[in-house]
Amino acid sequence: MRPKPVEISFPSDDNQRLANLCGVLDENLVQIESALDVSITRRGEHFSIRGKVTQTRLAARVIQNFYSQAKHNLSIEQVQLGLIEVMNPHHSAKQTASVEQQVSISALITRRSDLHGRTPRQVQYLKQIQEHDITFSIGPAGTGKTYLAVASAVDALERDAVERIILVRPAVEAGERLGFLPGDITQKVDPYLRPLYDALYDLMGFDKTSKQFERNAIEVAPLAFMRGRTLNQSFIILDEAQNTTPEQIKMFLTRIGFGSKAVVTGDVTQIDLAKHQKSGLVEAKQVLEKVRGIAFTNFEAEDVVRHPLVQRIVNAYEKYEK
Repeated sequence: MRPKPVEISFPSDDNQRLANLCGVLDENLVQIESALDVSITRRGEHFSIRGKVTQTRLAARVIQNFYSQAKHNLSIEQVQLGLIEVMNPHHSAKQTASVEQQVSISALITRRSDLHGRTPRQVQYLKQIQEHDITFSIGPAGTGKTYLAVASAVDALERDAVERIILVRPAVEAGERLGFLPGDITQKVDPYLRPLYDALYDLMGFDKTSKQFERNAIEVAPLAFMRGRTLNQSFIILDEAQNTTPEQIKMFLTRIGFGSKAVVTGDVTQIDLAKHQKSGLVEAKQVLEKVRGIAFTNFEAEDVVRHPLVQRIVNAYEKYEK
């Protein structure tokens, strides 16, 4: 026997709000259907939701929540981020604790006023960055490892807690051989640092980011060129650390000087090193996990904050590899 559909209705005198809720050509409803594996039909202000009982009830809550926000147009990003928050299996159980933690974290000074941890682990990650000089974040793509690290770095620079941001990444191709790259050292490394640049532009704006580069308040430092340096009063981000060797990551971590913070991010399921090479990030987790003053955040597929399909892709690969 098929479960009965869940029916919900809204006031019929606010067509604009209904239009904002549904999106152009009902694209917001399509996003909800795809994320929650339900079917939604609409006639005017009446919505009928079919699917598994737990999913239809969740979808009804989601639609009602989005309706309350629909005084203005809902962007696809708003819908997807809202879905991520309700789809997190620990969200309901830990929501109160997460909010309490969130209140204790001072608001980050960036161009994005809506920036906050979307899952309990993201909230924990931001808190660990504030409270520790070295923080590791390990997990799949799309969990906010790099973006939240850059947001914390921008916040520290804006508060004058540090004098500069230093972006570091190993120059390892993702399964391809790119050959010779023209230009100076910054231009050679630029393609590898593009995700960090994208985050900076989003959080500071293009013009302000460019000015900070001009005055060397933001610096690109290839990992291979870090040896011998001591970095004081800096916020240093080592991205894609799964592609470092044990010697490289040890060298990087021993560059940290007075008044500096370092965040190391990586995904141990996407190692592009030669088969005989051991990942420095994997070894660092084993060696440093119990060292006082160093924090580790281990993200899971449920923390993915990209398109809902990304979470499904990550889960599918995890099941296949097991």
